[in-house]
Amino acid sequence: MVSRRQFLGMSAAALSSPLWAGSLTAPFATAAPESLRFRLVNNSGRTAYAYITGQADADGRAMFVRPDGSVYYPAASGPVPQPLGEDPAVPVNGSTEVVVPRMFGARVYFVTDDKLEFLAVQGADGRTAVVHPNFVADTDPNFGRNWTFAEFTLNSVQLYANISYVDFVAAPVALHLAHAGGTQEVPGLPGGAIDRIASSLRAQGGSWPTCVQEANGSVVRVLNPNHRAGDFAGYMSDYVDQVWQKYASEPLIVDSQRGDIGILQGRVEGSDLVFGAERFGKPTTGDIWGCNSGPFANNPGTDSEERKAIVPRLAAAFNRTTLLINPEQPHGEDPATFYQHPVTNHYARVVHENLPDGKGYAFAYDDVSANANEDHSGKVNHGDPELLTVTLGSIR
Repeated sequence: MVSRRQFLGMSAAALSSPLWAGSLTAPFATAAPESLRFRLVNNSGRTAYAYITGQADADGRAMFVRPDGSVYYPAASGPVPQPLGEDPAVPVNGSTEVVVPRMFGARVYFVTDDKLEFLAVQGADGRTAVVHPNFVADTDPNFGRNWTFAEFTLNSVQLYANISYVDFVAAPVALHLAHAGGTQEVPGLPGGAIDRIASSLRAQGGSWPTCVQEANGSVVRVLNPNHRAGDFAGYMSDYVDQVWQKYASEPLIVDSQRGDIGILQGRVEGSDLVFGAERFGKPTTGDIWGCNSGPFANNPGTDSEERKAIVPRLAAAFNRTTLLINPEQPHGEDPATFYQHPVTNHYARVVHENLPDGKGYAFAYDDVSANANEDHSGKVNHGDPELLTVTLGSIR
């Protein structure tokens, strides 16, 4: 299984290493196209602009795609963030098509009734990086604006795109992919969902209302609690202690869903959850929601294949709070049992409750499922794509 986190960062060079069988489930052409038509649709009822930005597949340079399909490579002259040399905004009045070249770690941003401000900065390696809009700092000029995005990578293997709620929920986005074998669709959140999600988290009480961001008297986004870590310090501690107590006296079974690794068995030994040579200390609340720190830190160059298989399944089970009711992960996992513990990731719970098909990334490993070929993640992908339609809906 290749996660959203992994695939969106994969350039053609990164994909030169073999992937295990079943890790990419779409049928592939000999090679995906060098470029792809993106149809951008504005159903928001407001003036809207799009920004298509990421890294060039060939050399990793930061780039924007202009309205005419040409590429703009911003150039920064120093370590202080500076304005872009041009405005790469794509006006989206009704429906607009842009031809997008191969790129990775990319996003399609939408903003209504305004434009977004991106900056360029020169890194220590001399390469230019793009400073994206900041949704946490209220000093950022983009903070109070209504903006959202979808993620994608287009490389020699395939197009992969998804709607991400890993950072926040804002204006709704939908995806529709036409490909050689048919179509795939992810409807995303409906209009008005942001207010329902905000209302649910406010009703939850505790620190959950701090996830709701307002500007000019209206909710503009709802943050993943990972971005409010200080407000939730210790929130999951009792649950983690109960998990450690449970698996001190019985094994935790993790199905790697890989034929070359198979089934792994763990048990608490001392202060660690141990799977053979792999040891996991107790995760903090921030480790669980961020999925990339403490015992869940990603170290691709040094992590064993066993650890790479355990981390997403263990992190998903903690977010969904199913470890006390299911000792075989992710075998037997049923979405109906997710988030039922009173101390759980209520952000992920209410996001999924508001999705028409329940599909979407509310945390980094939300693609983990009992069936390796089953998709909970809200993605579209194919090796022979023809047209990707990205639709901005009405926030209310």
